[in-house]
Amino acid sequence: MFGTVMDALQGFGVTSTHYLQTNYENAQGLFLWVSWAADLRNTFFIFFPLWIHLRASVGIKLIWVAVIGDWLNLVFKWILFGERPYWWVHEASYYGSSVRPHIEQYPMTCETGPGSPSGHAMGAAGVYYTLVTSILAIVTSKKKIGSKKLNKKDWYLKVILWSIFWGVQVCVCLSRVFIAAHFPHQVIAGVITGMIVAEAFNRTQWIYSASMKQYFFITLFLTSFAVGFYVLLKSLGVDLLWTMEKAQKWCVHSEWVHLDTTPFASLLRNMGTLFGLGLGLHSPLYVESKKSSSMGQKLACIASSLVLLHLFDSFKPPTHIAPLFYLLSFCKSATVPLVTVSIVPYVVNGALSLQGKKKL
Repeated sequence: MFGTVMDALQGFGVTSTHYLQTNYENAQGLFLWVSWAADLRNTFFIFFPLWIHLRASVGIKLIWVAVIGDWLNLVFKWILFGERPYWWVHEASYYGSSVRPHIEQYPMTCETGPGSPSGHAMGAAGVYYTLVTSILAIVTSKKKIGSKKLNKKDWYLKVILWSIFWGVQVCVCLSRVFIAAHFPHQVIAGVITGMIVAEAFNRTQWIYSASMKQYFFITLFLTSFAVGFYVLLKSLGVDLLWTMEKAQKWCVHSEWVHLDTTPFASLLRNMGTLFGLGLGLHSPLYVESKKSSSMGQKLACIASSLVLLHLFDSFKPPTHIAPLFYLLSFCKSATVPLVTVSIVPYVVNGALSLQGKKKL
């Protein structure tokens, strides 16, 4: 019964992909760009540098939502064993002797992990939900009591922000279905779980005062749990990397199968980011730079961080040796928040102070 329902859902998903690819072929560039923009990498390299300097609490929450959400996504994928359209359409007995729908593949199609729930949809929902609720909370905290005109503006702002939020989610979901990376039910599940994770952190306060010891042990626990879960299931005869073979078999171009889409690659990237945030927030350089921080200094820090991280992102760890790739991915991810939170503000503030002294 369950298998019949899943086949029907997945058959509908392939039909949806075929319909989108056939009728909206000219929108291919837009859909590919949306999938790129929804990647969590852009949260770490764009949204985080912006918010950590404008309002540190929002930047911290963004990292926690992105990291914990992606960690949960990994665990859910290992439990749910979700198929992906680009290989399922070739193997499913659902079609019997009938002609299987032809679906195109793109450079972003051949992801190597299980498909349910969608990591892109879950990440986008969590990040944008955090941004919308944080902006509304900031505006609400500053509004003047008794001003009806301001309340009306707040209502308009709320409508605009939530419209943008749902517009982004629809675009991300359609994009992932279009490129045959996910079925519709997987992207819907991703949006729902992403919003739940973000709302949970809206109600969590201890992350803003977490000690370095807490960052260390949480990083260690999350990594150990994921690795231990993998080893346990493997000892029971369950291969959690079963999707690698399917990706390599059915992807039309072998170079589209990337090592950085494997489950352990995302795990170590996220753990590195969380650990790096802890290092940055508890660095003596961060404490020193917090003492004086004008709007001009914040803007200079934002600009410097974005430029530096853009250059840093161009470094791609070598993929021919998997352990080395994972180690360098962890170190690279840890460096991003460390540099953004502590080193850049310290250098910028020092440079501006030195310039001010010269003028005197």
